[in-house]
Amino acid sequence: MALELNHSFTVAATPERTWELLTDLHEVGSCFPGATVTSATEEEFTGTVKVKLGPIAVTYQGEGRFVERDDEAHRAVIEGLGKGLRGLGNASATVTVQLTPDGEGTRADVATAMNITGKPAQFGRGVMQNVSDKLLGQFVDCIEGKLGG
Repeated sequence: MALELNHSFTVAATPERTWELLTDLHEVGSCFPGATVTSATEEEFTGTVKVKLGPIAVTYQGEGRFVERDDEAHRAVIEGLGKGLRGLGNASATVTVQLTPDGEGTRADVATAMNITGKPAQFGRGVMQNVSDKLLGQFVDCIEGKLGG
């Protein structure tokens, strides 16, 4: 099942400071709910993420990397690939992040193109959207905490 998800959020930090945090793969990865980053370099990371979808919990083991990274324009494209443990299918995502100044703070626009196979794909778009909205809310809270907002 292919999904397109779009989210925006604003943080009380400069674009430069926000960019610095969002491109630190270990820091930003540890903000994702259910994620454990096992290794990270400046370009790529590996780890696991546990996601609850309706009655089932799926643990994906995977990796991700920057496909594009423009430090001047504060735009990045990150590709992630996860293999579901216990044969629960796979997930892949391409996430595009664009930061723009917003008054005293920074607006982040995040577009995610996701593809999910196996049992989790049966839950449909509505469940996926609800889960991703909830996860993004927790992610933003963590990022704001790290930025001192």
